Amino acid sequence: MHNLDRYKFIFLCGLHRSGTSPLFRILREHPEISGFHNTGVPEDEGQFLQTVFPAARIFGGAGRFGLVPEAHLTEKSPLVTSENQERLFTDWARYWDLSKQCLLEKSPPNLIRTRFLQALFPNSYFVVIFRHPIPVSLSTSKWTACNLHSLVEHWIHCHDLFELDHPHLNRVLVIRYEDLIRSTSFVVGQICKFLDLAPHVPTPLDPAGNDAYFSNWRSLSQDKARRKEFRQIVRKYERKVRSHGYSLMEYSVVAPVIP
Repeated sequence: MHNLDRYKFIFLCGLHRSGTSPLFRILREHPEISGFHNTGVPEDEGQFLQTVFPAARIFGGAGRFGLVPEAHLTEKSPLVTSENQERLFTDWARYWDLSKQCLLEKSPPNLIRTRFLQALFPNSYFVVIFRHPIPVSLSTSKWTACNLHSLVEHWIHCHDLFELDHPHLNRVLVIRYEDLIRSTSFVVGQICKFLDLAPHVPTPLDPAGNDAYFSNWRSLSQDKARRKEFRQIVRKYERKVRSHGYSLMEYSVVAPVIP
């Protein structure tokens, strides 16, 4: 049996195309953190490196998985056992440097599995990243068969689930992709402070990371063949999107991040 009390388990959470990968690479560079690297699986995601719970693709993959009730895992899951705790740690430990106290894992389904992961690893720290649903949905549509209606619905549903789970978490920091790309050093400093780590100076990210998607969204609103679709999406989902601090009509953050 491993002594898990000596470690901080850092779980990076956020939907596909939300900025988890660049943030993961930044945090992995911190000298006090060990994160998966050169594992041979997509984006070095821990969901593909374990044998305890299903990966997102079992539930339809990007843009779909969150709508399947079985994908949402909490401390009530029958998978929460001491045997699975040891098994999951063993699966992941082969890719971590266990001489470091902070062990980092990133997978998009983490957004709706925080309570489950906390139940298995009580000394968990969750770094959750939100990104505007327009770039998330448009970029995801390039490599799935999902339409924009379903992708925006999926974004809303997964963030609804996280907000229900949030009060049950002991250590969680929520950030926005928009803040990360504009003020990379400041946001990474916030994360280091949250994790009680020494400051880390990251390579700045592209502050225009959302701009092309917003331009495409504007074009959609003016395209004769698709503007009806645009209006239907805005009419159906604007209020729900605003409840999470964004807007399908405005491209800046319209509300502060969850405290």
